[in-house]
This record gives sequence, structure tokens and C-alpha cells, in this order.
Amino acid sequence: MHTKAALPITLLDGKQTLPIIEAYFEFNHLKHLYRQGWLKHGIEPKSCESVAEHSFCVALLALFLADEYHLELNTTKVIRMALIHDFGEIYAGDFTPEDAIEPNQKYQLEKQSIVQVLSKLPHGLEWIDLWEEYEKGKSAESQFVRQLDRLEMALQASVYEHLGFANLSVFFESANQVSAQQLKSVSRALNDLRD
Repeated sequence: MHTKAALPITLLDGKQTLPIIEAYFEFNHLKHLYRQGWLKHGIEPKSCESVAEHSFCVALLALFLADEYHLELNTTKVIRMALIHDFGEIYAGDFTPEDAIEPNQKYQLEKQSIVQVLSKLPHGLEWIDLWEEYEKGKSAESQFVRQLDRLEMALQASVYEHLGFANLSVFFESANQVSAQQLKSVSRALNDLRD
């Protein structure tokens, strides 16, 4: 685990409650799990984005950009996917490319997390399948969310740079990798802000 904070689920030890309450206590942890890439690049914890904040902003980008560009996507699926795409980090933690972890090991740890949290819910298997679809990145919706994930990271880097916290050039490279034409215009505009 990449955090010192106790998982909120431990507050329920020995108590019987509804599965949705248990799941809430589990995904609530994402509010307290800082994005490790920012910490590793000098952003102080008091100013650091949490995984929950990141997921929320990815979902907002999905909502507004899918609408603005009239994309032929299942928007409901895109927003749902954006909201849960980092649920694997609840128990696995937030890994960065700098961490020495094999992709399959990371996937397995995150899958265990997803199953642990979502399998207790009605329709839990559907949510797990949605997360799997995101992970595979083959559907148009999953590809869009994966690109928004990168774009949101660059947007957050821009916020931090404008606040004078650090030079975060490395994070803008991921935004330059987006392939959707509509998102490229956002990426270019973001790069223009740095000039």
C-alpha cells in the first residue's frame, strides 16, 4: 500500500452493516490516497490531488467533452467507467511508471481490489466487467476514458505549474499522446499555456 492512512473500512471491524455501506467505506479511502506521481515530483501532501479527486475530474471531462464534441459513444458507460477506473487502487495503492512492478502483477493486485469492493454489491459483476473493459482498452469508450485519464493528469500538472509548485514537464508528454482529434485540440491548448 502506498499510503500511511488506515483504510476507512477498518472502522467497521466487527460491525454488521449493509454491503453498500461497506463499499462506501472502502472507496472512501480514495479521498485519502494521494496521487503518488505528484508526491514523487515534489507536490506537498497538503496540496496533492487524491485519487478520488482525479477520478471525479476525469468523469467531468468525460461528461463535458463527450457532449461538446457529439461523440458516438455510450456517454453513460463512459462516465461510469471514469468514476470507477481507479477503484483498483483502493487496496493495491497508486502505482507510478517509476515503480518496479510488472504490469501483470499490478493488474492482479488491482483486480483483487475491484473484486473485493464490488462483488458484494447487487450488479457487482457488471461493475467488475466495466472495470475490465477499461483495463483492456479495446472499446471506444475505454479508449476515450484512458485518453481522458492522461489529459486530466496534464491539466492537473498545468494547475500545479501555474501555482508555482514544480516543473512538471514530464506529465505533459502523456497528454501529447492522446489520439482522439477532439482531445488533441485540448492538449495543444494546454501546451500553449506553458509558452
